Amino acid sequence: MSTGNEQTHAYCTAFLGVEAVASGSLQHVVATVKRTLSDSELARVLIFDDSTGKPIDVDYHGTTDAVLTRLTEPLEESAVTEVNSQTARKAGRPKLGVVSGEVTLLPRQWEWLKAQPGGASVTLRKLVDEARRAGEQQGTIRKSQEAAYTFMTAMAGDFSHYEEALRALYAGDAERFDQYTQDWAPDIRNHVKQLAAVALQKKN
Repeated sequence: MSTGNEQTHAYCTAFLGVEAVASGSLQHVVATVKRTLSDSELARVLIFDDSTGKPIDVDYHGTTDAVLTRLTEPLEESAVTEVNSQTARKAGRPKLGVVSGEVTLLPRQWEWLKAQPGGASVTLRKLVDEARRAGEQQGTIRKSQEAAYTFMTAMAGDFSHYEEALRALYAGDAERFDQYTQDWAPDIRNHVKQLAAVALQKKN
C-alpha cells in the first residue's frame, strides 16, 4: 500500500464504504475527511490515488494541521535529494543533438531505405518516432488498465460480474464493460469508468 508522503500532490478520491466523499489533491481530501467525518468513519475511509488506483495510507491522529504536516515533511526531504542527484548528473550529460551510431541491415533493407523520400537517415528517424509514439500510447493504455484493475480489486472484487468486467477491460470492450458494471454501486462504477477511460476509448 502506498504512503501518503510519497503522493502528496496526487489527485485522489476518498471512499466511505461504496460512497465517494471527497476528491482533489491529497491535502484537500485529507483535510475534508478529517473535518467532516467522525473518528469511527475515518477508521473506515479509504483514499485512492487516481493515477494508479492504489490506496494511500494516512495517519489521522492529531489536528488537521498535524496530519497535513506529516504528509509533506518526508516529501520535502526526498525532493531535495532528487534535485541534488539531478544536479550531479548534469555535469556529465551530453548535449542534445544528432548522435551517430551503427545500424546493421540486410542489403535489401538498405536499398528500400535509400529509395525513400529523404533517404535512409530521414526514413529511419521517422520510423523510430512512429514506434515511440505507438509505444507511448500502449503504455498509457496499460496504465489505465492497471489503475482500474487495482481499484476494482480493492473495492469491487465481490460485486456481480467482476471477472467479466475485468476481461472486458483488458479487451478494450467499452460496451461489455458498461453492461457488466451497470448494477454496481454508482460511485464505485463511475470511478472505475473514470480510471478505465483511456483503456476503453472508442477506436477510430
